[in-house]
Amino acid sequence: MPVYLFWGEDDFAMTQEIEKLRQDLLDPNWVQFNYDKLTGDKADSIIEALNQAMTPVFGMGNRLVWLVETTICSQCSEALLSELQRTLPHIPTDSHLLLTTSKKPDKRLKSTKLIEQYAKSQEFALIPPWKTDEILQKVQSLARSKGVKLTATAVELLAQSVGNNTRQLWNELDKLSLYGDHKPIDHDVVASLVNVNTQSSLQLAAAIIKGETPKALGLVADLLNHNEPALKIVATLVGQFRVWTIVKLKLEAGEKDEKALATAAELGNPKRVFILRKEVQGLKGSQLLGSLPILLDLEFNLKRGADPLQTLQTKIVELCRLFA
Repeated sequence: MPVYLFWGEDDFAMTQEIEKLRQDLLDPNWVQFNYDKLTGDKADSIIEALNQAMTPVFGMGNRLVWLVETTICSQCSEALLSELQRTLPHIPTDSHLLLTTSKKPDKRLKSTKLIEQYAKSQEFALIPPWKTDEILQKVQSLARSKGVKLTATAVELLAQSVGNNTRQLWNELDKLSLYGDHKPIDHDVVASLVNVNTQSSLQLAAAIIKGETPKALGLVADLLNHNEPALKIVATLVGQFRVWTIVKLKLEAGEKDEKALATAAELGNPKRVFILRKEVQGLKGSQLLGSLPILLDLEFNLKRGADPLQTLQTKIVELCRLFA
């Protein structure tokens, strides 16, 4: 299929797939004649890309035309839609059109429906920071693909250190692959070689439910000092408190089956319910329910341009008092 639609926020994973596509399709001796990279947010450049995709290959290999951060799947004029309808069905098999965007395509648009009819669509989504079981699986999978053997504790530490940052995970595994010992790399080696960030939004969530106000405020300051976006911190907190709330309310309602609890909380790994049970053991469902409006208000204020540090500090104190 000569049309590709890549979308999602994991820009590193997307870049790797694009590079693989380039290597598979283009003859290195004819790249300058058969490869075009155009900005995808202007009608003129989109039409130029469509025209280039229809141009016969020069020399050997295939042609690749890349529209970067295209807006076709979020807004599209009737004139541009007509060009797409005219061109997409007739792109030669040795010419390939790549559309990329960080935003989720709007499936209601005619242009999106048309592109998905002819394109191979692939999502590159970041794993939500609170889905630690999926992050662990990602670390294990990428480590295997790079031939890096890790002990279970090393996998856990690496997952805690990099979170959902695919680029950092890749770089850290590259570093660990140079370690000369043939034995599986253990916790201590990862701690000595990897840039371990001990201040995480999940630690902040844990401090809040323990009512540890000074620790929580310190973690907020450290996270912001490490250039962690305030809205990303809040997104992690919202996700974690949502899971805690669902699990606690189900437990209070008498639910005991771990699979049912995992399904309700949208957990991929039912074994994680055991940890969640312990985390919410001393809490009340009413406390966790009360935290959600505070977090939503925090997110609303940040999106309206409130000062990140002051806003976070105010709401974190409010949350800690709720659990004190």
